[in-house]
Amino acid sequence: MSLADNLIAPSAVRTNNNTGLIKWIAFLSMLCDHFGKMVFPQVPALRLIGRLAFPLFGYCIAVGAACTRNPARYLERVVLLALVSQPLYALGLAHENAAIYSVPFPQNPVLSAWNFYVQSWQKPSILLTLALSLSILLAFRQRRFILAAGLYILCERFASSLDYGINGVRFILLCYPLLQYPVLYALCVTSFWYAWSRDGSGYVLFGQSFAMRVYALPAVLFTALPLKKRLSLPKWFSYGFYPAHLLLLALLSHPQWLHR
Repeated sequence: MSLADNLIAPSAVRTNNNTGLIKWIAFLSMLCDHFGKMVFPQVPALRLIGRLAFPLFGYCIAVGAACTRNPARYLERVVLLALVSQPLYALGLAHENAAIYSVPFPQNPVLSAWNFYVQSWQKPSILLTLALSLSILLAFRQRRFILAAGLYILCERFASSLDYGINGVRFILLCYPLLQYPVLYALCVTSFWYAWSRDGSGYVLFGQSFAMRVYALPAVLFTALPLKKRLSLPKWFSYGFYPAHLLLLALLSHPQWLHR
């Protein structure tokens, strides 16, 4: 295959191929982040650990886009997970808003539930960012370049509504064509994350001020390591962990539900 073909559809993953281990670390760091926000806000270190999650999940999306044998089915699973998880995300991580409860449940239960679901999308979960990034990569892999460009422009247009914004999408897109080139991947992706982290302040390392996301750099470097041994995760666990932990957080955040 030519270099152009390898960039469009990587034939192998020579960066970290142990996506099972990567997902385990991502799940645990995400759990620390979310429990740090909702249950243990007095332990800021949990939020810092949580910064590891997004680059790990984003990298797995890039690897999945390159390796999946059934792109349509893979995209369907991610989109379905996003659709199912969204109301739990609003409840579990305190992203509720006044519009969510604008229709009283006793007055019209069906309309109230529908309104709740629709209004919960005012603050979409990270899964929307992952699903849109995956859509762009799969269109690119299938050489549907106009569709890929259109989806990217859509992300640019609504970047303020996306978790991690347009740079979150760019990070995932950057990972994809470099999967066969570990050294180049490490240089480009860590440089991107470092530069992105310089756009904020509040966290000082080596005498320089960074945004909190700088603490994700170890995860970015970990994805560059050419580990080949694979740890298997059941699909039901991979796709069920996210909504399950949000449901648990929703119950902990609304204890009155357990006493009715």
